[in-house]
Amino acid sequence: MKEIIKQLQDIKQKTDLNYSVKTSVEDFTQKIFGVLFDDTIDLEQGFKELEVLFKNAAKISCLSTKEVCNKAWLIFSGKLPSILEDLNKDASYFMESDPAARRIEEIYFAYPGFYAISIHRLSHEIYNLKLYLFARLMSEYAHSQTGTDIHPGATIHAPVFIDHATGIVIGETCIIEPKVKIYQGVTLGALSVTKDKQDKKRHPTVKSNVCIYANATILGGETIVGENSIIGGNVWVTKSIPENSVVYNTIESHVKTR
Repeated sequence: MKEIIKQLQDIKQKTDLNYSVKTSVEDFTQKIFGVLFDDTIDLEQGFKELEVLFKNAAKISCLSTKEVCNKAWLIFSGKLPSILEDLNKDASYFMESDPAARRIEEIYFAYPGFYAISIHRLSHEIYNLKLYLFARLMSEYAHSQTGTDIHPGATIHAPVFIDHATGIVIGETCIIEPKVKIYQGVTLGALSVTKDKQDKKRHPTVKSNVCIYANATILGGETIVGENSIIGGNVWVTKSIPENSVVYNTIESHVKTR
């Protein structure tokens, strides 16, 4: 046993990992959703707790100077009112778009798509502060809770409607304009995943008032889906689509009686 422990120690000396950043970020993610949307929580006390959780996570994950890292909370917290306004727009758009929704409370507390976009809007601001690990851990926590994988670098303008949510993938350099509807299983991804493309736009741009139905796949940084277009279920798109278009499969389904 001593020999095994020594071998493990020798291997671990080659890395510098601190698992506590993951748990700190998950605690922060759970807490901030409650502070934003639970009216029974005292905001002043909630903010104090959030600041502690944020700074614990940022201290471990920040790659900038100590001065920049220490200012991150002030910058991020200053963004929260505008983030909340955008999320309220999202919730209203969910309510408008889904006939199954009977009360706005359903959107806030029972819709995985709303939870996914909520955590994304928060993690996106943290990503913009170059706290990349912090932001990615937030997005992965939301992914684990909802089945929706939104990279924190993606730019998603409010409002957006993400229905059912399960299996949706939205890449780092994707841009989504207002009033886009996205259904389950949609992929907004890259045509190429080679490392030399890291600093290039790899994911599509979706213009306003576009509806993307289930399991559609849209790929490529130069791919633009024009406004007011409809992307049908199960289609594969790798080239730009003009505005006011309808994209659909021509495969026929046949029914045979027994």
